[in-house]
Amino acid sequence: MLVESLTCNQCNYGVLGFCLNNNQVTCSTNTSVCFTGKASFTSLVSVGFNTQGCQEPAGCNTTTNGTLLNVPYTVTVNCCSANNCNPVQVSGAPSTKMTLTAAIGVAALASIWGTPGQSQG
Repeated sequence: MLVESLTCNQCNYGVLGFCLNNNQVTCSTNTSVCFTGKASFTSLVSVGFNTQGCQEPAGCNTTTNGTLLNVPYTVTVNCCSANNCNPVQVSGAPSTKMTLTAAIGVAALASIWGTPGQSQG
């Protein structure tokens, strides 16, 4: 019985929910699954990174907590096993594309509004 490899959406680097270089990839083994990994800093609401692609099932559907320079973060890895079952994420919801200008604008506003201790205007 011949088993075909899975095709997954791939995002090597994403920030603020915007994938900077998405494409499709064929997994290298017939045991691979598609994954979406998200790292977010829990004290910085709008800051997070994501990645997507193929991986082996070990490490799937997990959540890990840690700290980096005394800033707490959470890493979540979710997996699925159907072709393109890991849709490219934009702002927490599946979408086709978001312009880089809009992503930069949202990041700038979030950093201005989210800075405690600064007076507004």
